[in-house]
Amino acid sequence: MSATVHLTAVVSPGAELGEGTDVGPYAVIENDVVIGSRSRIGSHAVIREFTRMASDNHVFEHAVIGGTPQDFAYHGARSSVRIGSGNLFREGVTVHRATTPGGETAIGDNNYLMVNAHVAHDCVLGDNIVLANNVTLAGHVTIEDRAFLSGGVGVHQFVRLGAHSMTGGHSKITQDVLPYALVDGAPARVRGLNLVGLRRGGFSSSEISDLKRAFRILFDAGSPLARRLSDMEEIPSPHVSHLVTFVRNSKRSFHVRKNGRVTGSRAPGARPESADH
Repeated sequence: MSATVHLTAVVSPGAELGEGTDVGPYAVIENDVVIGSRSRIGSHAVIREFTRMASDNHVFEHAVIGGTPQDFAYHGARSSVRIGSGNLFREGVTVHRATTPGGETAIGDNNYLMVNAHVAHDCVLGDNIVLANNVTLAGHVTIEDRAFLSGGVGVHQFVRLGAHSMTGGHSKITQDVLPYALVDGAPARVRGLNLVGLRRGGFSSSEISDLKRAFRILFDAGSPLARRLSDMEEIPSPHVSHLVTFVRNSKRSFHVRKNGRVTGSRAPGARPESADH
């Protein structure tokens, strides 16, 4: 079954549409775009040049995928957006391509971007992520699998959000969000483990107990951070190992508990600013 294109849609001859893909009224698909099979492009949606989408994606009305980056450092370089399969981009979603030549903004599989969510240049999103209405990601943000960002969350550039984390509505995210954590507020603070998300994700009672123990060690400011991380590594859990690795790789430090801090958690040197905050 070949692609179906509405008579009012504008599709460049240089675009490739997969089998069974449907393009709605007044949609625009520019040159050098690849859209996989069984995808749906809603009315008035725009798929900009150099966008690559795999199969079974649904782009709703007035979404714009592959727009030029909002970055003063961008000077027309050929960059791209790469999208996996099974994603939903609801009305008004915007995804911008990367800033540097050959760079890409990458989105994995089975993600749900709700109305008016924005993914800026050079972001990297994993799989099974939810961005609720009006979530705004600045440039170079990385989000690991199964993270959930509630409505109106704003994320600073270069921040990482860990796997299975949950961020409360309208939170201000200026540092890394720990995997498995529930964070909320402006400024955001860790409220505990994302217990609901972990249980829904199939974590066992013993796995959750291991993470509780790890969080207690991490937020005990009575010893240096390096010692606490070493103590956490004694817990035989792949999830705790991932948490330790995430903390060790943090360059912006990470959000901590309310009225508390993790001594030694702050990483050196702020990253360069861009226009996309």
